[in-house]
Amino acid sequence: MFKNKTLLITGGTGSFGNAVMKRFLNTDIKEIRIFSRDEKKQDDMRKLYKSEKLKFYIGDVRDLASVKNAMHGVDYVFHAAALKQVPSCEFFPLEAVKTNVMGTDNVLTGAIESNVKKVICLSTDKAAYPINAMGISKAMMEKVFVAKSNMVDPNRTLICGTRYGNVMASRGSVIPLFIEQIKNGQPLTVTDPNMTRFLMSLEEAVELVIFAFENAKAGDIMVQKSPASTIGDLAIAIKELFEAENEIKVIGTRHGEKLFETLLTREEHIVAQDLGGFYQVPADKRDLNYDKYFIEGDEQLSSEVEYNSHNTERLNIEAIKDKLLTLEYVRTELRGWIKQ
Repeated sequence: MFKNKTLLITGGTGSFGNAVMKRFLNTDIKEIRIFSRDEKKQDDMRKLYKSEKLKFYIGDVRDLASVKNAMHGVDYVFHAAALKQVPSCEFFPLEAVKTNVMGTDNVLTGAIESNVKKVICLSTDKAAYPINAMGISKAMMEKVFVAKSNMVDPNRTLICGTRYGNVMASRGSVIPLFIEQIKNGQPLTVTDPNMTRFLMSLEEAVELVIFAFENAKAGDIMVQKSPASTIGDLAIAIKELFEAENEIKVIGTRHGEKLFETLLTREEHIVAQDLGGFYQVPADKRDLNYDKYFIEGDEQLSSEVEYNSHNTERLNIEAIKDKLLTLEYVRTELRGWIKQ
């Protein structure tokens, strides 16, 4: 599907952008465009990979002109650019709106005008029943791409999205923090040991996007089923892997944090198609003419259960350690630690 095609990755210098770029670089794809604001990271990538397939575009999703400049001749877009750290979005909510909501609209506008064949927008579990500015902005992002998908012929530009949980060891996540605290002899700072989070590797996040690329219809949100763990068990698992004696210090929840995350709301669970390892949530295709619909209360809604990090498969400490050891980052840190 990607043979001789051009792929644009917004936020291409981030954790996901790097992972998806590496996934496709050695295939028969024609060109991968990395679109981001960070010229240093772009220069680092250019020097590291030295590939003629990689093209770099400085720009910002907030600036429609810079987005359009990068879209000419593009076949597919993976839209990963986002402000994603919960505390910073809490303190600067309008910045989250500018990037996550308005930026997404700019990407979709540019894609439609350039006749891009397919756009995959990346969302987060924090968009389901959102309580913080990051999640609310991502929920609005989902509304934007679903609405936009209804306005364009999917045979010309198909717009869909994915929603996934915490990506282990990505920028700003807790695993690198715990490892750094172990190396520095500091306590492991746990917000709430009973807090649960989905655990997903970057490779699994990339595979979800590819699955959506292959299977999603216009306006769909594709969700991958994922196991979860408590933050307390995660801290213990990392301590045991590193054979560390650091104490675990409970510091309380940060601004805007939930006790658990939701990947599918009750309302979505009713209409979602179970595809084995994935859920497919179709877009609501109704228009504003409600008179043609006969609406009754749905008894199923009151009995349906959302899909969240409390009721998914719960990993024990040994299983968490096995999952952590699948990460190249953790294996590298362990090798360096043992040498000391």
